[in-house]
Amino acid sequence: MIEIIALFFLCRTNGRLAIKKGLPEKRWWLKTVIAWIVAEFIGVILGISLFGTANLYAVLGTGLFSAFGGYLFIRNLLEKMPDGMEDDINRIGVDDLRPPKI
Repeated sequence: MIEIIALFFLCRTNGRLAIKKGLPEKRWWLKTVIAWIVAEFIGVILGISLFGTANLYAVLGTGLFSAFGGYLFIRNLLEKMPDGMEDDINRIGVDDLRPPKI
Protein backbone atom coordinates (compact mmCIF):
# COMPACT_ATOMS: atom_id res chain seq x y z
CA MET A 1 0.00 0.00 0.00
CA ILE A 2 2.82 2.40 0.81
CA GLU A 3 4.33 1.54 -2.55
CA ILE A 4 1.22 2.83 -4.35
CA ILE A 5 1.30 6.07 -2.37
CA ALA A 6 4.99 6.54 -3.19
CA LEU A 7 4.28 5.86 -6.86
CA PHE A 8 1.54 8.51 -6.85
CA PHE A 9 3.90 11.17 -5.51
CA LEU A 10 6.69 10.14 -7.87
CA CYS A 11 4.27 10.39 -10.81
CA ARG A 12 3.33 13.90 -9.69
CA THR A 13 7.01 14.83 -9.57
CA ASN A 14 7.59 13.56 -13.10
CA GLY A 15 4.37 15.25 -14.24
CA ARG A 16 5.57 18.62 -12.96
CA LEU A 17 8.89 18.14 -14.70
CA ALA A 18 7.08 17.23 -17.92
CA ILE A 19 4.97 20.40 -17.71
CA LYS A 20 8.17 22.41 -17.23
CA LYS A 21 9.55 20.81 -20.38
CA GLY A 22 6.37 21.57 -22.32
CA LEU A 23 5.28 17.92 -22.56
CA PRO A 24 1.91 16.29 -21.73
CA GLU A 25 1.72 15.44 -18.04
CA LYS A 26 -0.56 12.38 -18.22
CA ARG A 27 1.59 10.63 -20.83
CA TRP A 28 4.62 10.85 -18.54
CA TRP A 29 2.54 9.64 -15.58
CA LEU A 30 1.67 6.57 -17.64
CA LYS A 31 5.28 6.06 -18.69
CA THR A 32 6.37 6.30 -15.05
CA VAL A 33 3.82 3.69 -13.93
CA ILE A 34 4.74 1.32 -16.76
CA ALA A 35 8.48 1.70 -16.08
CA TRP A 36 7.84 1.12 -12.35
CA ILE A 37 5.91 -2.11 -12.97
CA VAL A 38 8.30 -3.49 -15.60
CA ALA A 39 11.37 -2.72 -13.47
CA GLU A 40 9.69 -4.27 -10.43
CA PHE A 41 9.02 -7.53 -12.30
CA ILE A 42 12.60 -7.60 -13.54
CA GLY A 43 13.81 -6.97 -9.99
CA VAL A 44 11.67 -9.76 -8.58
CA ILE A 45 12.99 -12.17 -11.21
CA LEU A 46 16.53 -11.05 -10.41
CA GLY A 47 15.86 -11.45 -6.70
CA ILE A 48 14.51 -14.96 -7.15
CA SER A 49 17.54 -15.92 -9.20
CA LEU A 50 19.93 -14.48 -6.59
CA PHE A 51 18.22 -15.39 -3.30
CA GLY A 52 15.83 -18.20 -4.22
CA THR A 53 12.21 -18.41 -3.17
CA ALA A 54 12.95 -19.09 0.51
CA ASN A 55 14.13 -15.52 1.26
CA LEU A 56 10.99 -13.55 0.42
CA TYR A 57 12.05 -10.26 2.01
CA ALA A 58 15.23 -10.07 -0.06
CA VAL A 59 13.25 -10.82 -3.24
CA LEU A 60 10.67 -8.12 -2.48
CA GLY A 61 13.38 -5.64 -1.51
CA THR A 62 15.18 -6.24 -4.78
CA GLY A 63 11.92 -5.70 -6.64
CA LEU A 64 11.22 -2.46 -4.80
CA PHE A 65 14.67 -1.04 -5.44
CA SER A 66 14.41 -2.00 -9.08
CA ALA A 67 11.00 -0.31 -9.31
CA PHE A 68 12.51 2.90 -7.97
CA GLY A 69 15.16 2.52 -10.67
CA GLY A 70 12.37 2.51 -13.26
CA TYR A 71 11.17 5.85 -11.89
CA LEU A 72 14.71 7.22 -12.01
CA PHE A 73 15.06 6.05 -15.62
CA ILE A 74 11.99 8.05 -16.68
CA ARG A 75 13.10 11.05 -14.65
CA ASN A 76 16.50 10.94 -16.36
CA LEU A 77 14.80 10.89 -19.76
CA LEU A 78 12.77 13.94 -18.80
CA GLU A 79 15.75 15.85 -17.42
CA LYS A 80 17.70 15.34 -20.64
CA MET A 81 14.95 16.94 -22.73
CA PRO A 82 15.17 20.66 -23.48
CA ASP A 83 12.91 23.07 -21.65
CA GLY A 84 9.76 24.37 -23.28
CA MET A 85 9.76 27.16 -25.82
CA GLU A 86 9.21 29.74 -23.11
CA ASP A 87 12.90 30.66 -23.00
CA ASP A 88 14.04 34.20 -22.33
CA ILE A 89 15.46 34.51 -25.83
CA ASN A 90 12.00 34.01 -27.35
CA ARG A 91 10.46 36.72 -25.19
CA ILE A 92 12.92 39.48 -26.06
CA GLY A 93 11.42 42.32 -28.01
CA VAL A 94 13.03 45.21 -29.88
CA ASP A 95 12.57 47.60 -26.95
CA ASP A 96 14.34 45.19 -24.62
CA LEU A 97 17.58 45.46 -26.59
CA ARG A 98 17.96 49.19 -26.04
CA PRO A 99 19.82 50.45 -22.99
CA PRO A 100 17.58 51.63 -20.15
CA LYS A 101 16.79 55.34 -19.95
CA ILE A 102 17.86 56.94 -16.72
